[in-house]
Amino acid sequence: MTMQGGAESPEVGAASGLRTFHLLVANTVIASTANNFLWFALVFWVYLETRSVVATSVIGGVYMLLFAASGIFFGTFVDAHNRKTSMMLSSMGSLACFLLATMVYFVAPEGSIPSLSQAWTWVFVVLVLAGAIAGNLRAIALSTTVTLLVPVERHDRANGLVGTANGVAFALTSVFSGLAIGLLGMGTSLVITVVVAGLVTAHLLTIRIDNDRAGQESADVGTSTTVDFKGAMRAVRFVPGLLALLLFSTFNNFLAGVFMALMDPYGLELVSVEVWGIVLSISSFGFIVGGVLVASRGLGSNPVRSLLLVNVSLWALTILFPIRSSIIPLAIGFFIFMTLMPIAEASEQTIIQKVVPFREQGRVFGLAQTLETAASPLTTFLIGPIAQAWVIPYMTDGAGADAIGSWFGTGPERGMALIFIVAGFIGLVVTIIALNSRPYRDLSQRYEETTREATPA
Repeated sequence: MTMQGGAESPEVGAASGLRTFHLLVANTVIASTANNFLWFALVFWVYLETRSVVATSVIGGVYMLLFAASGIFFGTFVDAHNRKTSMMLSSMGSLACFLLATMVYFVAPEGSIPSLSQAWTWVFVVLVLAGAIAGNLRAIALSTTVTLLVPVERHDRANGLVGTANGVAFALTSVFSGLAIGLLGMGTSLVITVVVAGLVTAHLLTIRIDNDRAGQESADVGTSTTVDFKGAMRAVRFVPGLLALLLFSTFNNFLAGVFMALMDPYGLELVSVEVWGIVLSISSFGFIVGGVLVASRGLGSNPVRSLLLVNVSLWALTILFPIRSSIIPLAIGFFIFMTLMPIAEASEQTIIQKVVPFREQGRVFGLAQTLETAASPLTTFLIGPIAQAWVIPYMTDGAGADAIGSWFGTGPERGMALIFIVAGFIGLVVTIIALNSRPYRDLSQRYEETTREATPA
């Protein structure tokens, strides 16, 4: 079973690495469920208490700002420290923030939460968001453990497994958040989250990651800096077409800010919070389906092309699902949308894992996250007030209702639907242009060359 000198054979080492990776994925499923459960519950609760699209857009924008700002910082940290250290810090950070948020909720004067004019509300919101954001450090570390623990020929399938895990977490989150807010309230939701986060942290202590060599491979990993933006950009620009891919994803996320601001209000205009949570849960099984497809079949010979073709489908769906005010096309469209999302995510992760050296992957994943999410807060902050002050009135009793209301429909949900459709058209046109661009061809060629070099004779 072992080679001379006590070293493990490649087969045994690979099996051990896969077991560890599967344990980390399982632990991450529960951690993500706890983090996103409270995040979803917060959005549902604030909207139901205030009926303010502006409030949900501001909360979503703050979340995306924190998410974007943390990316390159977390990526640099991951490259400079062991993966186990990064994951433990993530779990402990989430647990601490959720504990503090629970304390604020129960000690705040009655009626001060969720009043948007009270400081108590925003302290509570920031603590919940910070706990959710802390989980992002774990996500970046997990992406790099694919390279550390999984054989290279199984990277795409491992990324598919991560997508499946995210789908399971989202499914559980969606249904439990809606039901918890509808039936138990925010206080009980906080207590549940704290208990689960504590159990996740305890379980992570039992997982050992062999050969956890982060921060030990190269002197230029950036251990002397907190944010190694220069090193991340150097690694990205070294690969032809990779920066263009990240900028393309950044533009997509600029448009995706529309969903952050309006999807929950749109769904809650059509059905109750309990039903909306169930719809999200059922639809999110598509995420599991997509992850299973990637885990079992891989991504094909060119994940770059797969990524762009998926985006064509995603933006086409964005045009179609809001055509009528009905939960049925929304649920069907969302199911297909969620099926395609893990394919897109696994494609981008597989590309980075293939063309970027392991010692630089944390920073590149962090930079990708920062770039791709930096635009979303701008859209989210802008689109809420624009929808509330202009587009919704325009489609309720304004010129838009008079012009197209007879067949498109009128009311607040039709104003939000119009915004979805316009965003979908813009995204579709930009994706078609990207498919015919030189950076797409350059990155595809580099991926193929790297694959040939890494494939055993």
